[in-house]
Amino acid sequence: MYSLAICFYMLCVRIAALFNEKARLMTAGQRNTWRVLDRLGGKERYVWFHAASLGEFEQGRPLMERLRREHPEKKILLTFFSPSGYEVRKNYGGADVVCYLPFDTPRNARRFVRMARPEAVFFIKYEFWRNYIEALARSGVPVYSVSSIFRDDQIFFRRYGRGYARVLHRFTHLFVQNEHSRELLASLGVTNVSIIGDTRFDRVIDVRAAAKPLPLVERFAAGARLLVAGSTWPADEDIILPYFNSHPDVKLVLAPHVVDEAHLEDIEHKLKRRSVRYSAATPEKLQKADCLIVDGYGLLSSIYRYGTVAYVGGGFGAGIHNVPEAAVYGIPVVIGPNNNKFREARDLLANGGCREVQDAASFRHVLDTFLSRPGELAAAGKAAGDYIRDNAGAVDKIFKQVAWPV
Repeated sequence: MYSLAICFYMLCVRIAALFNEKARLMTAGQRNTWRVLDRLGGKERYVWFHAASLGEFEQGRPLMERLRREHPEKKILLTFFSPSGYEVRKNYGGADVVCYLPFDTPRNARRFVRMARPEAVFFIKYEFWRNYIEALARSGVPVYSVSSIFRDDQIFFRRYGRGYARVLHRFTHLFVQNEHSRELLASLGVTNVSIIGDTRFDRVIDVRAAAKPLPLVERFAAGARLLVAGSTWPADEDIILPYFNSHPDVKLVLAPHVVDEAHLEDIEHKLKRRSVRYSAATPEKLQKADCLIVDGYGLLSSIYRYGTVAYVGGGFGAGIHNVPEAAVYGIPVVIGPNNNKFREARDLLANGGCREVQDAASFRHVLDTFLSRPGELAAAGKAAGDYIRDNAGAVDKIFKQVAWPV
C-alpha cells in the first residue's frame, strides 16, 4: 500500500507539473538526479544527508560542517525533496554533490543506493522514506535519524500505521529531541535511541557568531525601539502593520516570507508611515523612513540582532518559522497561535522568553507591555538567550556516537 500511495503521489505531481511551477521544478530536478549520479561514476563513497526542505537543511547543516572540518577526506552528498530547499541551496559549498531525491518507489530506491554508494546516511527530522531505508538496510549502510521528534498523533502510533512503523526498526540509531519521543519509540520496541535535543540550536549559535554587519540596518536602528518581524505572511502583517501605523515611537523592519512584487506593493499600500525597501535603501532614505522592508533573502538571521523585540511569522497559518534564529540574540520573541508542533516555541513560552498572540488586541497588549516595562523586556530577552545556550550541543553528542566509516 505504501509504494502504491507513492506512485499515486508521483502521478499527481507529474500532472500538476503541467501548470504548477513548483511541481515542474521537482519533476525536472528528479530526472536530472540520475544524470548527476551517473557522472559520479561509482568511484567515490559519500556520506549522504537528506533534508526535505530548507528548515531541515538548517538542522543538518551544523553536522555536515562539523564532518567537513574533522574529516575533510570524506565526500558529502546532499539531497532535497522540495524545490523550496533545493533551489535555494543547490550551490551550497559544504556538500560535494547536491541534487533532488527521486520519489520513494522500490525501483528508484534500489537505483539511487546503487549509484550513490553511500557509506552512511542521515535523514533529518521527519524523513522516513520506507523504500530508501529498506534498500540501505539491505546494503548494510548505517542509517541515522537526526533531530527527529515524535508525537502521539503520528501514523507510527496508530493501529493502521503499525505496518509502516516497521521502518523505524531499520535505523541504526535515532537521535531524538525529547523524552516523549524516546518513550513513544520504546512502545514500538525501538530502543536504539538517544535524546540529544535539536541541532538547530547549534546552527543558530554558529549563525550568530558569523553574522555579518549590516551598516544600513544599524543606521536605521540606531537609538530606536525596533520591532523586527521576520518570515511574515499577510495574516501576520494584518496585526503588525496597524500597531506600527499607530505607534510613531516604534520603528519596524519587515522581512516577509514571500518576496514578490504583488506582496511588497500590498505591504506598502497598508503602511501609513514612510518606508523604504532594502534594495533601494541609502543613508539618506533611511533617515526619513520608519519602516525598512527586506525585499530579499539571506539577511534576516543577521537583522534580528538589531531588534528590541522580534516577531516570527507563520503562526496564523501552517506554523511558525525559525524561532531560535531570533531568540539567540537575547531578545523577546512574539508568535502566533499555531505553535503546538514546535518544541522550541513551547519551551520558550514556558520559560518566559516568548509570548503568544491571538489577534491584533493581544499583539498590542504584548508590545505595549514590553516597550513600557524595561525590566520585563530584559527578563524575557535573557530567558530567550539562556534557553538557546542551555540547549546547544546536539552536534557534539551525535558526533561522539556515530561510528564514522574509515
